[in-house]
Amino acid sequence: MNIILFGPPGAGKGTQAKFLVTKLKGYQISTGDMLRDEIQKNSDIGKKIIDDMNEGKFVSDVIVNNLIKNVIFDNQKKGKLIFDGYPRSLSQAENLDLLLKNSNQKIDFIFFLNVNKDTIIKRIEKRKIIEKRLDDELDTILKRYDTYMETTKPVLEFYSKKPNFYEIDGALEIDQITNKIGAFLRV
Repeated sequence: MNIILFGPPGAGKGTQAKFLVTKLKGYQISTGDMLRDEIQKNSDIGKKIIDDMNEGKFVSDVIVNNLIKNVIFDNQKKGKLIFDGYPRSLSQAENLDLLLKNSNQKIDFIFFLNVNKDTIIKRIEKRKIIEKRLDDELDTILKRYDTYMETTKPVLEFYSKKPNFYEIDGALEIDQITNKIGAFLRV
């Protein structure tokens, strides 16, 4: 079963993805984690990623799409993909559809965790303390949220027309969101 979790930074995608990985024996495909790995390697790609993140921009689709392609064609992960934070743009969504088609796969469920800006700020400030993430500065958070809302509106429109799309109130408690997702999946 392939699943997409999307929503603004701090919506709880990672938390829910971890639940799904355990429950479904799947693989969390976190573009955020993939990008942070590149940063940690101090690669040329990692340096470009840092520049984009510090400016509150999303990393280029070319970089992200290439990282995703390798995962989709990994036979061990086929049909067990849990996308956490991808796709974020219409071109990424179209790229994902093409890659899945070329690998004889499809998306079974799409969950949009809808959360307002105030809730996001509170969550990310808490996450900053707990996880000590460099990309969790308040100015950066606000830029990323605004960029997310602007960039992903076409993605939301693209997916919301599909019969396997479900919008969930991301301001609910973690276990309430988990239960809602579990009910849709019947797990």
